[in-house]
Amino acid sequence: MKYEPVIGLEVHAQMLTESKIFCGCSTQFGGAANANTCPVCAGFPGVLPVLNRKVVEFAIKVGLANHCEIARSSVLARKNYFYPDLPKGYQISQYELPICAGGYIDVDSDSVQKRVRLTRIHMEEDAGKNIHDAHNDSSLVDLNRAGVPLLEIVSEPDIRSAAEAGAYLKTLRAMLQYLGVCDGNMEEGSLRCDANVSVRPEGTEALGTKIEIKNLNSFKAVERAIEFEIERQIDTLTDGGKLVQETRLWDEHREATRSMRSKESAHDYRYFPDPDLLPLVIDEPWIEAVRASLPELPAGRRSRFISDYGLPAYDAELLTHRRDVADYFESAVKRHGNPKALSNWIVGDLFRVLKERKLEDQLQISNWPIPAENLAQLVMLIDQDKISGKIAKAVFEAMLDSGKTPLEIVSEKGLEQVSDSASIVAAVEQVLAANGKQVEQYKAGNEKVYGFLVGQVMKATQGKANPQKVNEVLRGKLAGII
Repeated sequence: MKYEPVIGLEVHAQMLTESKIFCGCSTQFGGAANANTCPVCAGFPGVLPVLNRKVVEFAIKVGLANHCEIARSSVLARKNYFYPDLPKGYQISQYELPICAGGYIDVDSDSVQKRVRLTRIHMEEDAGKNIHDAHNDSSLVDLNRAGVPLLEIVSEPDIRSAAEAGAYLKTLRAMLQYLGVCDGNMEEGSLRCDANVSVRPEGTEALGTKIEIKNLNSFKAVERAIEFEIERQIDTLTDGGKLVQETRLWDEHREATRSMRSKESAHDYRYFPDPDLLPLVIDEPWIEAVRASLPELPAGRRSRFISDYGLPAYDAELLTHRRDVADYFESAVKRHGNPKALSNWIVGDLFRVLKERKLEDQLQISNWPIPAENLAQLVMLIDQDKISGKIAKAVFEAMLDSGKTPLEIVSEKGLEQVSDSASIVAAVEQVLAANGKQVEQYKAGNEKVYGFLVGQVMKATQGKANPQKVNEVLRGKLAGII
């Protein structure tokens, strides 16, 4: 029997607010344990939460960007469970009346567009963090993260492969970054994903037993965990076994999922409206004000890069997948109008440097190793025949660590391209005179030797000669000899 995977994702996105969702404590990552806490987020008796207006605005923004229905009235609820990192014994979340319902995300996977429907988007607070390895005989709790604002984005089970799940998550992260509501850093936990995976016989509609996978902290982990779980479930059913609804953890070292606990249902959490928080009422002017503030989103920007700049779809996809990269590209184009050449440098050389220096998640382009105006100047020098492409590579490497402009480097190192005919003619004549054997081979029809002669001319000019003019002069001289 052939089986079909059925996958839905629950994504938790940490909001880029300065303070927590129900108090004024800082959301800054990496502080000393329990430094960013107060009686509200630490769950002291008698304290009252106050909803952060910015979190609501961000939720509306994400909902509008994903074609959701924005609830004019929504309710915050208590989700009851007991765990050491949950100081109140409940989490403030949303259940029956979330702020956003419905909607969809269009995803490109293997050059095929897929529409993944959304079930809901709702606000909630994060829990703290348990630390199990600090002492041999005890576990510790850090509540800095308790009360940090999250949006939970829940998809319908419309995803049919691990690759589609990865494409969906990347598309969602790009959108959140464009909106400026989440930095999307999975390593620091500001974007977290749980995957609900089941399999069913092909051609059937009924859903199989759902298994939830947690501890997915990278795109690679999401795809590998889903692939493993699909195979595990199919093997179990094929061998006559029975699947049990449960929550499983992804073990990166073993590259396998392992059982964590039985999967809870909604009634296990005993949801009820939080008596300390009034229903949230959102009026039309507020929604329209947020709608007016929406930026150009990745899909629209990708189409514009193709139509306005004449870029291939592949380039446009890479340049617009992150807002900071797209901003960098457009900043460079404003200074020098050669979009394709700039795209080549960004996609090739700059991406290589960002990967080598582990700056791929660095969203502040002001901190990138080469400012956009310097890259534009480098391409301009090539287009003006002041330096060759080969010399430009050397200038680029010098720019990385010096912080100097291309003009400064070219001037200091005397790298400006030789384009005057007299100098190039002299170099060509010198090379032809010194390499009579190769000239005779060329005259005998050996075209391959031509590249050797070009290389000798470039060597004689220390790589500074204009390659196009070298070819013109060399071809002319050889034609005269023949």
